[in-house]
Amino acid sequence: MSVVIQVLERADEELRYPSIAELQSVKNFLATGAQRVRIATVLAESEDKIVKKATTELFRIHPDYISPGGNAYGQKQRNQCLRDFTWYIRLVTYGVLAGDKEPIEQIGIIGAREMYNSLGVPLVGMADAVRALKNASLALLSKEDADTAEPYFDYIIQALS
Repeated sequence: MSVVIQVLERADEELRYPSIAELQSVKNFLATGAQRVRIATVLAESEDKIVKKATTELFRIHPDYISPGGNAYGQKQRNQCLRDFTWYIRLVTYGVLAGDKEPIEQIGIIGAREMYNSLGVPLVGMADAVRALKNASLALLSKEDADTAEPYFDYIIQALS
């Protein structure tokens, strides 16, 4: 789930030592560790703020979701949406920490489309929700940190689109 694990597993499968290029990728990964931890910390500590801002944005775009008959109508349904929002923020932090999209794929995206389809949740709404989470999250980060985190949000958005 990280560059280090990938390099070691690949080398072990081929019964060899890591190559110079692979060792350089490990070195680069380790050099960005402080940044990845900083991003994950900001997202984790700001979860409530991010979710609140994203929820406001999503329901402004899709007011029908909180209207009678909408997927987020009523407290129980709205709480389920908010729970999913926090889950997506965690998925992004997992990807950022690992420096790879694999944790997002393994832990969260496989089956998400099917689950939402079976529940009658509009995928366009879920993609818009993650876009709103992305906007709220990136606004809290420096330009450099936002550039690092953005592809993980985009990966989830694409998977739900």
